[in-house]
Amino acid sequence: MPSKTIDYTPIQTTEELGRLVRAHRKQRGLTLETISGLGNLSTRFLSEFERGKETAEIGKVLKALRTLGLEVVVRPRGQTPGGKPSDDKDASTP
Repeated sequence: MPSKTIDYTPIQTTEELGRLVRAHRKQRGLTLETISGLGNLSTRFLSEFERGKETAEIGKVLKALRTLGLEVVVRPRGQTPGGKPSDDKDASTP
């Protein structure tokens, strides 16, 4: 069965971030227990994070992302990684 391609697009909600992280983890065949052990994070925290818990501690979120080989990139909305404007229709929305 071919693995589903993950759409690594800009994130607007905690639910979107959680879904993306869960898909990334599962695509790599990793369990919550594995990530918990590698990142010294509780499986409860990781489960709540993947379900989009809005009050998840930012330090733990960043640690979980690093453990999974992901990173956070902050840039002005509507810009591509090279700093050029994108075709994003919501780019003008503050």
